[in-house]
Amino acid sequence: MPQPILPRRALLAAGLGAAALGAPAHAQQAAPELRWRLASGFARNLDILFGAAESFAKSVAEATDGRFQIQVSAAGETVPGDGVLDAVSGAKVEMGHAPATLGMGRNPAFALAAAMPFGLNARGQNAWWLQGGASELFSEIFAKQGLTALPGGNTGAQMGGWFRKEIRTVNDVQGLKLRVTGLGATVMAKLGAAVQATPGPDIAAALESRALDAAEWIGPHDDERLGLQKVASIYHYPGFWEGGAMLHFWINAEAWKALPKAYQAILKGAAAQVNQEVQARYDARNPQALRRLVSGGAQLRPFPQDVMEAAWKAANEVYADLSAKNPDFKRIYEALRTFRNEEYLWFQVAEYTYDNFMIRARARG
Repeated sequence: MPQPILPRRALLAAGLGAAALGAPAHAQQAAPELRWRLASGFARNLDILFGAAESFAKSVAEATDGRFQIQVSAAGETVPGDGVLDAVSGAKVEMGHAPATLGMGRNPAFALAAAMPFGLNARGQNAWWLQGGASELFSEIFAKQGLTALPGGNTGAQMGGWFRKEIRTVNDVQGLKLRVTGLGATVMAKLGAAVQATPGPDIAAALESRALDAAEWIGPHDDERLGLQKVASIYHYPGFWEGGAMLHFWINAEAWKALPKAYQAILKGAAAQVNQEVQARYDARNPQALRRLVSGGAQLRPFPQDVMEAAWKAANEVYADLSAKNPDFKRIYEALRTFRNEEYLWFQVAEYTYDNFMIRARARG
């Protein structure tokens, strides 16, 4: 049986208490008052993504009786959404919350900490990070960039996005002006798409003006909040480029080292709680959002098999090329691939069989 999930305050208080019990009385009384800044990579209207940083800050404040305050700013308020990692490593802010794909320009291996096309699902990504050695694999790479990272949520498998015209064959990808980021952009470009990295708040306008033919964002809940259903009607799935996209809390490495051990424990506990909350919120809210989108005219369409197969082939070619050029990528990709294969061996036996039965039972009413 799984262990019960403790309420946030109990979880964090336990972490603080354990650290405090092992410290002398004068150390317990000397917990410093700190004021940190956290730059989110997301706009305020994205309640789950931006809300994750707010939840984190609230937990830290509660666990320290207000002695450790973290001020959260949305994308563009302190730094641009795509500049979060630069701001953290450069000590413009102490913390950030964003996907690791923002660090691909520093090292393409960063992308593997978030998601890769045909990578792990959300449970697998979490298991790889927490129990499969990923945290240790990435810590050295991040440290070289002046960064420390804590898992900070997962979107789960994403949708393939909104298209003005249905993709019926892989030939329909040729010349497609597609908004997609990360390694997914590299794969889709290899298939002939004209990829763009349009910021989330600008996607709807770009689709409406026909600067884009199609765009992926995340999934029903967030896509609805951006109004993407108002400017395109074909809703393709799955977003094979992000089958379980992990987010991270980024901390300036020197700021992290300077923290008392008790405060480090509290940050780890707060991040762990948010890591659970984000996935739970998406899983709870996406079903009703999907119903609303479909009742409003969205046309659900799976990507054709030839598109999936062509993307799979292209993805593996991209990984082989990056592995030949970048030792960090090669080392981490090989570890991820091995873990992925073992995870799907297990999922095939239990999870998939159970889920497949339940999906069919639901269809039968």
